[in-house]
Amino acid sequence: MGASKGQRLSGMQKQVLSLYRGFLRAARSKPTEDRRQIESVVSAEFRRNSKQIDRKNFLYIEYLLRRGKKQLDQLKNPDTMGISSLNVSPSQNNNAKT
Repeated sequence: MGASKGQRLSGMQKQVLSLYRGFLRAARSKPTEDRRQIESVVSAEFRRNSKQIDRKNFLYIEYLLRRGKKQLDQLKNPDTMGISSLNVSPSQNNNAKT
């Protein structure tokens, strides 16, 4: 785990790792069953995004970081017990045609 010797992480990579660690820390404050579910969803979501998203698609990665930070803030709320996964594709066209 971590970068190999001599290889440095970009600022965006550091933000992604920080967000991931934040989710795992927030999960620790939840009951055991909820924590397992949260860790499972977070792990699957980060793994899926790492494989499906082009590393040079900075706008979409920044969008995911913003969305993730909002989800993390919600998860930190003591009344929140879990999270769910939401699939959003960078190639979806959001322009509705009438």
